[in-house]
Amino acid sequence: MTHSDFPTFPEDQVLLGRDLFFDPLLSGNRNISCASCHHGVLGSADAVPLSVGEGGKGLGKRRHGTGTAPAHQHVPRNAPAIFNLGASAFTTLFHDGRVAQNADAPFGIQMPEGNALEREANSLLAAQALLPILSPEEMAGTEGENDIADAVSAGHIRGPNGAWAKLAARVEAVPAYRARFTALNRSEAPLHISDIGNAIGAFLSDEFRAINSPFDAYLRGDTTALTSAQQRGMALFYGKATCSSCHAGAFQTDHSFHAIGIPQIGPGKGHGSAGADHGRSAITGIAKDKYCFRTPSLRNVALTAPYGHSGAYASLHAVVRHHLAPHESLMSFDPSKAPVPALTGYGTVTPHMPDTEELERIAAAITLDIPPLTEAEVNDIISFLHALTDPSSIGGKLGAPASVPSGLKVDSLLD
Repeated sequence: MTHSDFPTFPEDQVLLGRDLFFDPLLSGNRNISCASCHHGVLGSADAVPLSVGEGGKGLGKRRHGTGTAPAHQHVPRNAPAIFNLGASAFTTLFHDGRVAQNADAPFGIQMPEGNALEREANSLLAAQALLPILSPEEMAGTEGENDIADAVSAGHIRGPNGAWAKLAARVEAVPAYRARFTALNRSEAPLHISDIGNAIGAFLSDEFRAINSPFDAYLRGDTTALTSAQQRGMALFYGKATCSSCHAGAFQTDHSFHAIGIPQIGPGKGHGSAGADHGRSAITGIAKDKYCFRTPSLRNVALTAPYGHSGAYASLHAVVRHHLAPHESLMSFDPSKAPVPALTGYGTVTPHMPDTEELERIAAAITLDIPPLTEAEVNDIISFLHALTDPSSIGGKLGAPASVPSGLKVDSLLD
């Protein structure tokens, strides 16, 4: 795995994308940026099971922000890590794969219904960047709070009066952004949301790469790059423990979807009963896809806790143990072990879980069947997972800018 596995983008587009990624201007109430939930100092995510998006303040354990609209609910799914998602091997994104390469879709990328691309995107990352800005709990806010939220609520996403056009006009109104896009595009044509998505996608692809881990050095012939425990863990990972049946290839993912019974916590996606999340089947409409979620890459996995589509497991040990006994782990899960940031004030609260009937449905869908492992073998596998960390990637390549062209405040751990 090398940089040749990734597309290349102009440096000025990458730098422009960085500013947009960190700029709250793209949120309905101008109070949250993409980076608020996907920050380099927090493993390209936000280090909590479920994010407080719109209405929050700060990074990680965000709290209600004075002078902003209140947080209405937690984001239904864990903020996924971004490492290596710009590589050409990744053809689906999001936990449920709702953005995917598809030759039959407009401009070759499948988007959720009503959100089809209006122009070509330079990558999947560019396309996916256009969705969180439409989500009420993530960045848009709720009806009555701002013009973006009102457009989203009315189903007006595309077209000259849609939410995307309104956001593009916001960016266009900032002279520094207008000048940089003019230089980049060699055109003074009005900005389109695709210009913004392409810049953010270029930044994400360039910023979050983890391709120089001890494991990579070992594969290149450095037999001293892995400790004895890591070598034992590697043998288990690719052998007895069958981890590689799903976590395959250079990025340790088969890019597919599996039902592994991760405990469902928080509000869920509103699929059926309260707190339910049907995962992939909500996209495909296929019954066998119910409770299936995309296999995550394991690159930099030691940096990206908590784990699972709901962020239910706080440690590698806990999530590996879940894989060994998923039914028992699901049915006995204690939600107090996965505290989420409070929606008001400070601190954390215990998330709610679905009712017993829904838990049983999740359990019935599980397809995991891994041989028993000793505690020593589990520890060796965890040692190997740490060998997938690229030290040079920690924090991202460029990191956060000190300020952004809109003049809005950049989120900080110190807030």
